[in-house]
Amino acid sequence: MSFADLAKLVFLSAIWGGSFIFLRIAAPEAGPLLTATLRTTLAGLALVAFATATRVKMDWRANLKPFAVVGLFAVVIPFSCFAFAALHLPASHSAVLNATAPLFGAVFSMIWLSERLTLQKLAGLLLGIAGVAVLVGAGSVALTPVMLAAVGACLVAAAGYALSSIIVKKTGHPDGIHPIAMAAGSMALGSVVMLPTVPFSLPAAVPSFAALASILAMALLSSGLAQALFIPLIVKVGPTRAMSVSFLIPLFSMLWAFLFLQEPIGMSTLVGGGVVLMAMGLVLGAPRGKSAKGL
Repeated sequence: MSFADLAKLVFLSAIWGGSFIFLRIAAPEAGPLLTATLRTTLAGLALVAFATATRVKMDWRANLKPFAVVGLFAVVIPFSCFAFAALHLPASHSAVLNATAPLFGAVFSMIWLSERLTLQKLAGLLLGIAGVAVLVGAGSVALTPVMLAAVGACLVAAAGYALSSIIVKKTGHPDGIHPIAMAAGSMALGSVVMLPTVPFSLPAAVPSFAALASILAMALLSSGLAQALFIPLIVKVGPTRAMSVSFLIPLFSMLWAFLFLQEPIGMSTLVGGGVVLMAMGLVLGAPRGKSAKGL
């Protein structure tokens, strides 16, 4: 991986770490569905405008199906799930659970990209499960049904991100869809899916300026700009390596949450996060095989 690609991943980690802070501000006031819908719609408009300005060929009719599928798994499901989780979980917890995406990516790569599941990758997967168990079960948050549902929502979101990365890799430029077209098209189709929910998700009061500004920041930075940078990276370096961005997201999220939301950083968060990151290291450090055979 080149220095430029590594720098992009660090930058993406910083702005995606910030998205969990923005969610904690916006979702309680605007509601999870409206927050996700506004984020998706504004990001879609920005990305389509950028694609048009740079003369990227969208080819809407031919690419409608992959746009819609990636939009579902990379936008609609994760944005909605994380917005719901923001009502109940600290930002740092959501970020650590998001860091399981490469674990799902390793499994999906084995199934759909014929990458071999080595003993090292298997050890990483098992260690990642242990890390999530430490994070959730060590007593830093109450084990209520709602909290467990929020944890499940984060894991569903992480799996959605991983699956969408596999789809992007299989349809990516130069043999398929241009990365910027995929970013713009998937975000726009995600918006089309979510807009009908607006009449049923309006809050009782108009959200504050801070909440609206947080949604705008998520749309333009964490969704629009991030997708324009991340999707080309998936095509260039592969989904598993690209998702190594998840390594640093929890660290930035803990830092931003401590600085701006005064969220405490508990020992279970640090230990659970550390175990998950070690798991990521095992998964990403394992040799990349192309055999479809397992162990």
